[in-house]
Amino acid sequence: MVETPPTLAVHRCRFVDFAPSAVTALAFPPLPLPSVKGKKAATSQGFPGFGLLAVGRANGNIELCEWTGPNPRSQAPQAWVVRKTLIGPYPSKVESLALTFRSSRRAAQEEVPSWSNLRLFSAGGGSELVEWDIEKGNIKRTLASQGGPIWSISPNPASTILALGCEDGAVRLVSLQYDELNHLRRLDRVKSRILSIAWGPPTPRQKKQPAANADSDSDDDEEDWLDSWLVTGCSDSSLRKWDFSTGRALDRMGTDKVRGERTLVWAVGVLGEGTIVSGDSMGIVKFWDSKTCTQLQSFQGHAADVLCLTVGPDGSVVYTSGVDQKVTQFSYVKTSRSSTDPSPLVSRATGRWVQSRSRRLHSHDVRALAIWPPYTPLPPSHQRHYPTDIAPVLVSGGLDMSVVTTPAALPTATLSGKIMNPLSTSTQATFEDAYHRRLAYSSGFSGTSAVHLARKARLVLCTREAGVTVWRLAKRKPRGDDLDLGADIPGQDRGWERVLDMDLNVQTNLVSGAVSDDGRWIAVSDWHETKLFQLSEEKNGDLKPKRIRDFSATLQSTLNGASTGASSLTFTPESSKLLLATSNSAIVLVVDLGSEGHSPRVLRKFEQHRIRDNVVKGRLVKGRQSSPAANGDSDVEMGLQNEGAPGADGAQASDDDSDLEDSRIVRTTITRMAVSPDGQWLATSDDRRRTHIFNLDAVQHHGSLPTFPQPVHALAFDPSAPSTLVLGFADNQLEVYDVEARQFPRWARSLVNGVPQRFTHLHDPVLGVTFDPGSGAEGEGSPLPPKTALFWGATWICKVMLTERIGYSGFEKRRRGKRKAPEASASADGRVEVSLEEGQQEVQQRNFKLVTHYRPLLFVDFVAPGELVVVERPLVDVLAKLPPAYFKPKYGAT
Repeated sequence: MVETPPTLAVHRCRFVDFAPSAVTALAFPPLPLPSVKGKKAATSQGFPGFGLLAVGRANGNIELCEWTGPNPRSQAPQAWVVRKTLIGPYPSKVESLALTFRSSRRAAQEEVPSWSNLRLFSAGGGSELVEWDIEKGNIKRTLASQGGPIWSISPNPASTILALGCEDGAVRLVSLQYDELNHLRRLDRVKSRILSIAWGPPTPRQKKQPAANADSDSDDDEEDWLDSWLVTGCSDSSLRKWDFSTGRALDRMGTDKVRGERTLVWAVGVLGEGTIVSGDSMGIVKFWDSKTCTQLQSFQGHAADVLCLTVGPDGSVVYTSGVDQKVTQFSYVKTSRSSTDPSPLVSRATGRWVQSRSRRLHSHDVRALAIWPPYTPLPPSHQRHYPTDIAPVLVSGGLDMSVVTTPAALPTATLSGKIMNPLSTSTQATFEDAYHRRLAYSSGFSGTSAVHLARKARLVLCTREAGVTVWRLAKRKPRGDDLDLGADIPGQDRGWERVLDMDLNVQTNLVSGAVSDDGRWIAVSDWHETKLFQLSEEKNGDLKPKRIRDFSATLQSTLNGASTGASSLTFTPESSKLLLATSNSAIVLVVDLGSEGHSPRVLRKFEQHRIRDNVVKGRLVKGRQSSPAANGDSDVEMGLQNEGAPGADGAQASDDDSDLEDSRIVRTTITRMAVSPDGQWLATSDDRRRTHIFNLDAVQHHGSLPTFPQPVHALAFDPSAPSTLVLGFADNQLEVYDVEARQFPRWARSLVNGVPQRFTHLHDPVLGVTFDPGSGAEGEGSPLPPKTALFWGATWICKVMLTERIGYSGFEKRRRGKRKAPEASASADGRVEVSLEEGQQEVQQRNFKLVTHYRPLLFVDFVAPGELVVVERPLVDVLAKLPPAYFKPKYGAT
């Protein structure tokens, strides 16, 4: 007999007016220059893996995204996921981004540039250059341009100099050596803005006579290459080539222009043999010879402004895009020299550029392009060569708020064999034929949600850049509106009302927010200050906030005067305590909100996330004593702890800054927190993939989880077993942990090790997990069985029964009319069972039930037993508020 599927009442909320920010800049880290002295390989023999992706937003935030693949030669369906968000000042914007090396010698020893060895710079249209501290997550230093607003920035291939294109028509060079930021010199000034900059190929340093101490400086790679020239795109219908040594303009290249109007050269690029590429405001893409500064070829590649361009990894392909939303590919085609060659004087006459393909990947203007592996303009003798069996990935972003990734293999690569598509979007991997995919935009800090729910008060809170809005959900009417979790769900009635709208005085964009279950408290924070408000209901139903003025002073007294900003906030289920994770110092504070007439006070502070633990082969091992391993410079810091040792899991953990030596303190940011339904346990996770457990009843640190390969994206406790912690990771893997027993339960091994492939291959990573509150011991009756979790991502909701044995699970696709042979699978007790035939699999189809008709999702949680809140923000509604996209009708078109 087939069981009736569980039904849930769903509040489909589309009234939350969250507006994601446009993508204005993209940046990949560079790859180190090859050694000229011959002691190191000059070319890369293998694929370098996938590096960090920096995404600049129009609201001033910068998202640092990490590749989710387990190794360089494996597919990652989730591609890049947000690991950390750098919060920008309010108001601000990001117009340009640049990533450079901190140490080129260390970079040469790494396959993929590590976070700790990278420096991030940004310019937001003002006169200041900003350097960000990636580990702390805030601004490290700023530097005035001395020439007005900065229009463009570009680092040299050796990551030792940063060029700034300024409003006053001068290019200023900033020195990056010795981890500093100082003005080096200024090139000659011209009467136009410097809109874009690109560095020419560096020249190898000539070998000198061997000296006695030649081996001592053999690894100074920054001295192997000398910068020769730069090229700039200007606002006076021209490009200019600059001599690096003298700072003089060597030549001027004039572009096409309309009478009475100036052409703006928005984008420039340089190839290894010296060819210059430009894109201008007339939609024309031009190729120039850098030696004679003459035009080689010109293409009307776009119908409007070309705003960005990037060069393929091998230098034989160029991608451009701009206002007309098209991404155009230009390929270099080798040809035989003939007597009818139109350019007999050009040295590179064995080939020509052709406009090979155009694709419309966005609905509005495209502002940024980047490609991995990145291209470095090097002489042909030193040019890198990558394996052709892995497709490069083209990344683009613009006003439609989403980052689009596209496999970009060349058609010639298919001749040597099959090409792997790193995105797993299709079997094809060429730019012409492969499917692109749109990365979902995140609404909150570090991939979290900006929407929060108060169950008892039925309030929905949403944070914006500098304000919060609260809605109240009406109680469900007693009617038969229960909905099947897998059925097509119609629209709900307007059972909601806006009860509070606050604009706050903040220094940066808001980082986190929370609302208590009883609806009496709201806490919001920017990077520097946490604000606490007490709510009271007025006669008309609106909420009136009252700020607790001395709350910041209370926190500062405990933090010894440090900033009180919070990266994560949450209230306990009984709404009596606020749990706060500081943004700068990664300290967890337990704050008692007090009663009437008593102000809030800090009960305890935990500093376990600040302590630098020992690294043992990239994993955290408990129960052993050892010394720090040799790989202590690893990007992800792990720990080695003894459960019985004071300061590890015991209550003797130090609470004062004076007790912690500087060598033991690590910079990190706590991104996620979860409290058990009974209010006893607290789980926290940071951006170094470390997870700690705290006992709130005893107010002490309880234990630590091993450091996982992927960052934690979802944390939740099971109401039916409050000590059971369920975790979801960026690659859609799952884990179950018993915090009270300090172990991974055996009953969950079958689930964790047997997650269906189609679930792990979902393109959107898991963003959260929730349980029906009615499934607890004192529950009011839940339509879902006990130990049933709802995982959700941007485009899907999946029901997972934690205790269900993994068999067929009803999650793989089946072809109609064909019978599948029985497959053997291991059960929870170690016995091997054979999967059932089609007519006998209804029982196992209950697990991993997928729902995909909500998209894109911002938040999913239960407001009451059997009553689910689903917050959607359709892309159509977001794009409707934007200016209309560029459209140029053609003559005779209907």
